[in-house]
Amino acid sequence: MKSKPKTITAPGADYSIRVLGAHNSALRDFYHALLLWRWPTTVVAIAAMFMLANTVFAFAYMLTDGVANVHPGSFLDCFFFSVQTMGTIGYGYMYPATTTAEVVVVAETITSVTLTALATGLVFAKFSRASARVLFSDTVTISPMNGVPTLRLRLGNQRNNQIIDARVKVQLLRTEKLKEGGVFYRMVDVNLVRENILSLSRSWTALHVIDESSPLWQATPESLASDEAELHVLLMGLDDTTLQPVHALHRYFSQQILWGRQHVDILTERDSGVLELDLRRFHEHAPTEPTPSFPYPKTVSTKP
Repeated sequence: MKSKPKTITAPGADYSIRVLGAHNSALRDFYHALLLWRWPTTVVAIAAMFMLANTVFAFAYMLTDGVANVHPGSFLDCFFFSVQTMGTIGYGYMYPATTTAEVVVVAETITSVTLTALATGLVFAKFSRASARVLFSDTVTISPMNGVPTLRLRLGNQRNNQIIDARVKVQLLRTEKLKEGGVFYRMVDVNLVRENILSLSRSWTALHVIDESSPLWQATPESLASDEAELHVLLMGLDDTTLQPVHALHRYFSQQILWGRQHVDILTERDSGVLELDLRRFHEHAPTEPTPSFPYPKTVSTKP
C-alpha cells in the first residue's frame, strides 16, 4: 500500500510531527482509532457505518425491484426494508419476492453479522480497557531541599481507587550539537530519589537531586531553552479495581521548569486530628530563597 504523509500531534505538545514513508494499514488504524476516541465519537462512527451499509443495500434493492409491497422507485421503503433485514426485525409487510432480492438479503445478512460482531467486540474492548486518570502538576520546580538543589514534580490520582506499585520514570530530552556537525536528539535518564511507591491514592511528589551526576547539573533556564529541553514523565501501575496495568504520560517544556520555586503544601493537619488534602492548590507554587550551596542563576527572580 502506498504510504501517505501522516501528521501526529504529540500529547501535551504545542507542535505536530509530520511522518513520511510510514506503512499504512487503514482498517487496523481505524479500529485502533475507535478504541482511542471518546464514546460519543465512537457511537457516531458506528451509527455512520450502519447507515452507510443500509444505504448501499437500499440502492441494491431498488435495482432488483424485487421487494414486495414497496412503492415503485421509493428509496425510503427500500432503506427501511434494509434496516429491518439487518436488524433481524422482520415485520412481514415487506419481503423479498424474487431470487435476485433473496441473494441481496443473503449478502446483507452476512454483512450484518460481520458488522454486529465488530461493533460488539469494539464496545466490549472499550469497556474493558483500563485507563488511569492521573493529574500532573502544571509545572516542575527547582529549589533547595535541605540545602541541596532538588527538582520536584507532583502527581495525583483523580479516581477514588488506588494505583498499586506505582512507578515513575523521568527522562530529559534535549538537542546536542555533535563535533562532526549536525544535531542529535539525546534522551538521558533522570534518576529519582524514589521511583516507586506501594500505592498512589491521591498525591505524590517525585524528587530528583541535582548533583554532579544529574543531567541538570549547572543547567540554567537559558541553557535548557537553547537545548530545547523537555522532561518526559511516565507513570505505570496496577489498577486495584480492574487489576489491569495502567499508565499515564506527560511532558514538560523548558518554560514549564520553574527555578527558585516549590509546590505549596496541600496537606494540613487540623486541630481535630483530621488530615486535610486540599487538591484545589495542586498546581500552586511559591518562591524560595537561594542558598550558598545553590545560588540561583542571575535571571531567576524569587519575587512572587
